[in-house]
Amino acid sequence: MPFGVRAASLRDEGALRVTLGFACHQGFVFSLFYLGQNRAIGEGAFAFERADLFGALLCMVLSFALLRAASPRARDALLAGPLLWCYAALLVLGSLMPSIAESGAGGIALESLFVGAPGGLMLAAWGRELGRRPVERAVPGVLAAFGVAAAACLAVSAVPVSEALLALKLLPLGSAFALQRGSRRAHAPSKGARGAEEAASLTFGDLVATREQRAETARLSKKIVAGTALFGLAAGFMETFGSDPGMASTPAFAAALLLLVLFCIAALQLLVDGALGASASDDAEGPLDAAYRLAVLVMMAGFLFVPVLGAFGVPGEAIVLAGYLGLTCVLVSLFLVMAKITGQDAALSFARGFAALYAGEMAGVVLGNGIELMEPAGQAPYAVAATAGLAALFSYLFLFTERDFRALSVIVRDADRFEDACAAIAERFGLSRREAEVLPLALRGRTGERIAAELFISKSTVETHLRRIYAKTGTHGRQELIDLGERTVRSLGRSA
Repeated sequence: MPFGVRAASLRDEGALRVTLGFACHQGFVFSLFYLGQNRAIGEGAFAFERADLFGALLCMVLSFALLRAASPRARDALLAGPLLWCYAALLVLGSLMPSIAESGAGGIALESLFVGAPGGLMLAAWGRELGRRPVERAVPGVLAAFGVAAAACLAVSAVPVSEALLALKLLPLGSAFALQRGSRRAHAPSKGARGAEEAASLTFGDLVATREQRAETARLSKKIVAGTALFGLAAGFMETFGSDPGMASTPAFAAALLLLVLFCIAALQLLVDGALGASASDDAEGPLDAAYRLAVLVMMAGFLFVPVLGAFGVPGEAIVLAGYLGLTCVLVSLFLVMAKITGQDAALSFARGFAALYAGEMAGVVLGNGIELMEPAGQAPYAVAATAGLAALFSYLFLFTERDFRALSVIVRDADRFEDACAAIAERFGLSRREAEVLPLALRGRTGERIAAELFISKSTVETHLRRIYAKTGTHGRQELIDLGERTVRSLGRSA
């Protein structure tokens, strides 16, 4: 069942660690961006609101650019386990900066640097960690992590003690602990580090995806980036007028958290009830496009509630924020899917996707401040809401649509057959646990040296496992094993 939630999806080895660790990361992000104060640069009508958010996002985007420009070895070093603890310490220190540094532009710049740069690198590290897992397990883990993070922030914010929020500032330590435990278990490969011999060998995409599908994936990747940027723009618009400088940055954040928890529960239920690409038809609907539609629906409802029900106490901006955070959750899952289809390091997929999202959000903050400066005081909220709503609607209708989600459903369905084929071969021929780990790497064309590096074993041990795999499967070398993999993939395709 490609991309559906199997019974053991959230109970497999390491699932709890990954879910709680990513929840720690997201809980810290929620508290940092939405449970603080609206800090501005300037005064009066010329105050630039949410300058702290803008600065943090800018530094995160710069850290993503650094990762994308770095060599594979440098990227691996930046995301190595020991440095994760340094990033966590900087995040804790940066979150405390408002209380220990000056409140002007210098203090905001310092805070932005301390939380933005390491925050972006930690997020990319989580992309790599999540990308190691099968998509059918990673996606429900992401949804569960968002729900747990929202519930934890909601519980802490309900405690009538201001010092309770300090607990959320320590969450990066839990995130680093989970990441380092994961890095001990596996080494994530960088695509650019493959040798010339591997580049010419059979790859994951060659085995299960056609040339047309790879071209379609590249086209959809560009649409995802454009659509993601516009959704970020819409959110940035709304974040400029939810409060005034010196007030809580998101006064109705508790309502947004509650709605986000409900969204995650609903999205998980969609995953339980369906599977991405369950049908071979291009019109088949999967759970991710249903979750995407639900997130956009919540977001658009919030835009409507701002002018219509604002007088009745309905927090329209909180509903928009809940939809945006739910949409972010869906986009995280989408970035993982794209990394799997393209064979790209998921850290780079996260860096590209979140750079677009956060760049759009930064643009929204800038333009939202501009609208508030030009519009009369009583009209600014409605002008901002209308502009943001149009941006989100345009993205949903014309940039990255449900039809695009369905096209991805077919492609990822075919990609998932590779893992299903490996599992079928391991079960049919009685491969051991370690042999089952070597098998997919061998089918992807990895050399013995590369397999040894990825599994932290010697090359001679790899050769021993390969000889046993050949003996058990009745094959005589790598090419015959690859032929067996291709036949198994085709067999699964006919039975799907």
